[in-house]
Amino acid sequence: MSVLEIKGLHVSVEGKEILKGVDLVLKTGEVHAVMGPNGTGKSTLSAAVMGHPSYTVTQGEILLDGENVLEMEVDERARAGLFLAVQYPSEIAGITNAEFMRAAINARRDDEDKMPVMQFIRKLDEKLALLDMPEEMAERYLNEGFSGGEKKRNEILQLMMIEPTFAILDEIDSGLDIDALQVVAKGVNAMRGEGFGAMIITHYQRLLNYIVPDVVHIMMGGKIALTGGPELAQRLEKEGYKGISEELGLQIEAAEG
Repeated sequence: MSVLEIKGLHVSVEGKEILKGVDLVLKTGEVHAVMGPNGTGKSTLSAAVMGHPSYTVTQGEILLDGENVLEMEVDERARAGLFLAVQYPSEIAGITNAEFMRAAINARRDDEDKMPVMQFIRKLDEKLALLDMPEEMAERYLNEGFSGGEKKRNEILQLMMIEPTFAILDEIDSGLDIDALQVVAKGVNAMRGEGFGAMIITHYQRLLNYIVPDVVHIMMGGKIALTGGPELAQRLEKEGYKGISEELGLQIEAAEG
């Protein structure tokens, strides 16, 4: 079992404190949902875990199996088993989807253990079929000319090919119609198991109807304000953030990120 532990995390952006002491423990075999109002720091949390240079960790720790993630460069974090599916994936001309994914897979392997081409192709064909994606997607340049839904499916394809230890899915449901949402959920659910953990950042209960989380965290004011089971997301759907914030004696503040 692997453990991703976030302890007392404070993060600032351009001198403004966004995260104000986040504590969260994610283990393999678990799927956690992080929910909260706009601007409460959910995306800031994902960016800080992966080492985005615009986000400054001023206090706290991020540990992966006891190792200090904050001392790792972004590529080292990825090779250590962390994966971030971003809300707005970049378009990269000149590198095909297939080339990118094979390079990412092999970056996590020793020289003598690189994935053979035929094994890669078989795995790619299998995952494309599962996600209902046409084979030509593999030969298109990375996200170039992709629709929003295609980009999100492509993030899940990368997740399934790379097989990280922990995945952070930052609003992967944003802008998806119900069919695309179901496909994305199918891919994430196929990854669930003892060797994989996921943190799903979302505003809405809708996605959690298809990917049922083990744990739900509500973020408010730059902290985890409340933690519970999947029923917490259902309660949130009925009551909204205002009801929960009033119960906790918190004011919903809009932070950035």
